Amino acid sequence: MLDQLLEFDRSLFLYLNNLGSPFWDGFWMVVTNKLTFVPLYLFLIYLMAKRLTVKAVVILVLTIAGMILFTDQITNLFKFTFERFRPCAQEGVLEYIRQGECWGYGFFSGHSSNSMATAIFTGLMLRPVNKKVIYYMIVWSILVAYSRIYLGLHYPLDIVCGLTFGVFSGYLFYSIFKRLQARFVKVQ
Repeated sequence: MLDQLLEFDRSLFLYLNNLGSPFWDGFWMVVTNKLTFVPLYLFLIYLMAKRLTVKAVVILVLTIAGMILFTDQITNLFKFTFERFRPCAQEGVLEYIRQGECWGYGFFSGHSSNSMATAIFTGLMLRPVNKKVIYYMIVWSILVAYSRIYLGLHYPLDIVCGLTFGVFSGYLFYSIFKRLQARFVKVQ
């Protein structure tokens, strides 16, 4: 059963990766770059913080830092526990993909888990302002996740597991923020 799942994952990866073309390569390189979305992150923090007290903003920033650290470190724990090579570093796959070589392990995707955690956390935080933000953020996260398949860095299963873990992390840290806010910030 596991072998069949991994073979399906490999086949789906090859199909999705080979849909690309040189015309789109630059776009997906920009999407996958961690620095590309720094202005978006700053804007989202501004939107979340503008309705909060100074003490709540400090809690918000610490919660976001904790979420990123938690999500990133659990992702690394999984990568070094399962030791599943990235497709771009795996013989029998590397020869058939569009992008170049790489190194390291890929299960599960850190880009997927971090972007989805950000999407869920932000969407829940901004829900009182605009209920649709969470949907835009989820679409953004899926685009970031797909960029990893396009560039040959992750299998679809790596992406799905990363996105799933991101949902869990985003909700967990939203709940942590709300509890800390209720405990340490007086309502004005």
